Order: sequence, then C-alpha cells, then structure tokens
Amino acid sequence: MPTLFLIPTPLGAANTPCLLPHEQNQILDITDFVVEAEKTARAHLKAFGVHTPIRELNLQTLNEHTPKTEISALLQPLREGRNMGLLSEAGCPAIADPGADLVALAHQEQFTVQPLIGASSIILALMASGANGQSFAFKGYLPTEKNERISCLKNLEQHSRQANETQIFIETPYRNDAMLADILATLHQDTRVCIACDLTLPTQTIISQTVSQWRKITPLPNLKKRPTIFVLYAG
Repeated sequence: MPTLFLIPTPLGAANTPCLLPHEQNQILDITDFVVEAEKTARAHLKAFGVHTPIRELNLQTLNEHTPKTEISALLQPLREGRNMGLLSEAGCPAIADPGADLVALAHQEQFTVQPLIGASSIILALMASGANGQSFAFKGYLPTEKNERISCLKNLEQHSRQANETQIFIETPYRNDAMLADILATLHQDTRVCIACDLTLPTQTIISQTVSQWRKITPLPNLKKRPTIFVLYAG
C-alpha cells in the first residue's frame, strides 16, 4: 500500500539533525513531496540526503493559501502507487499546519499514513513549562485586536482554572512582545506563564514563572522576531 510519510523538519537550520537514522532511511527514495515552501523544503531534503537530485524531485505546494478544493489532487502520486512525503516549514507536519487536510484525505482514501519522530515546539514547550502535562489544549493564534486578545486571555485563564487544563498558544513573532505585555497586565498574579522561544537553537530561552514573578523581571526578554510558544496554567 502506498504510504504518506509525515516528515518532521528541524526547528532551526536545515542541516540540524532531526530524524532518527532508521526513519531517515525510509524517505531517501521518495521522489514526490507536498511542502509548505519549496525553497526551505529543498534545503531540508538535501540535508536528509535523499537519493534523487534535488532539482528532479516533484514538489507540490500546500500552504494556508491553497484552496481546499485543490488539496485532493496533491495525492495523485499515492493513487499511482508511489510513496509520498509531507513536510511543513518547521517541526511536525499537520500540527498547526495545513497538512492536516491532506492527511485526512489520505485516510479517507485508505492510504497508509506513517508519522516519523521529530521535534514539536508545542510539546517541547509543554515539557519545559512545569504546567499540567496530562490535560492541555493548543489554541493556535489568539485574536490580533487588543481588546479581543485580552478577553480571550481572560477566558483561557478561567477555563484553565476551572478545568485544570494547560492552555498553549502562539503569536506572529513581531507581536510577541505585545502579547507578553498583555499577559502580564491581564492575568492573575498566581497564574503560571511559560515562554519558550528559539527552541533547539543556540539562542533558546525558556522562562516559566507566575505572573507576579514575571512582573519583577527587568528587563523582560526581547521576543521580537523569535518563534515563541506561550503556555498558560491557572490550575
């Protein structure tokens, strides 16, 4: 049965080791890939050591701009009996990633789906946060408008307290500092907040403190343009 391999990519530079050796060996002969961005995908595939020359690979794009009506056509190599690989820009495909729609269609057509082991910034942040790792939810991006964002933060905090559930979310990197400022101005002093940025990189920063402890930190870390995961726990 043709297989759709879900291939994690490094959170940092393309040449950073990412896959276990026996898993990397499974993808070396694949020639058909669905990718989020061709340029970075080629760099990742070159680093993985795929056997086919990079310029001869069949790369199809699936990103947030791809119409849902066009996703099914991306599975054609599987229908023709060839294995395929799915890559996102960074981390695990189909997690906070448009590749989830492709995976759902592959299951619908009863193709084999094989996830490979790799780094997930969401799970790494949760692991390092000290928050509840048995009950948690990933919320993606919060509203961009300030008042809506503050209302959302209050609702997440209330739900976390009532359900004893960790809340995890992300922000566009250039708005990270504004997000942290709103968090510290809005949430209860005993709520735990973890920021985890540049995970797996030499510049990695992980700080997990209560809001009252955060308010004593000067200066606050500069999060601008740094990939960051926010973890909130009020349980």
